[in-house]
Amino acid sequence: MRLNKYISETGVCSRREADKWIEAGRVSRNGVPAVLGTRVGDSDEIRIDGELVVRKPAPIYIALNKPVGITCTTEAHVEGNIIDLVGLEARIFPIGRLDKESEGLILLTNDGDIVNEILRAENNHEKEYLVTVDRPVTDLSLEMLASGVKIMGMLTKPCEVRRIDDSRFRIILTQGLNRQIRRMCSALGYQVRRLQRVRIINIRLGDLGLGKWRNLTAAELKGLLPG
Repeated sequence: MRLNKYISETGVCSRREADKWIEAGRVSRNGVPAVLGTRVGDSDEIRIDGELVVRKPAPIYIALNKPVGITCTTEAHVEGNIIDLVGLEARIFPIGRLDKESEGLILLTNDGDIVNEILRAENNHEKEYLVTVDRPVTDLSLEMLASGVKIMGMLTKPCEVRRIDDSRFRIILTQGLNRQIRRMCSALGYQVRRLQRVRIINIRLGDLGLGKWRNLTAAELKGLLPG
């Protein structure tokens, strides 16, 4: 890779500006002043005005269909952690979490900025779930789930709830309280048998296989990234 491209990918300046810095003698490779056209390898040490330049890793945005039993943690010592399941060498982390006993869509990235954007409560981002409970759910219970249920000393935000069949329903939250759906169901006397997340904002689980992951598409990123 050419030195000017290497420098520009760190985000400190453009390629054209990097060329000016190289010409001015401000850039060194492995302690030797660099010249225009210098090529850089992975092991080379690049400095500008004596300060080490570190390239930003390429951004990673992936969607995973998390199975039950996988823990959403980056702690390597935790058996069944989500990072080992994905198996990438690059350092990534989950955006939010799904309980160990829940399954479905979760996003992982190495971009800390997007994590803050998605998790910020005031942005009211939608997350959609399919829920199976232990007995037939009444129309009244669905209405109560939709209007708000008192859990942990507070009333949950109104949300969209639609019946699928006797014991299954679809729920769309804009809130992310700890174990929220399980607590809401429990407050109404139901036990959750299966909880699957199928959508985060504009990203859908679709037919992604259990335990499999994929890179987000350009269209998905456009709808996901701020600005």
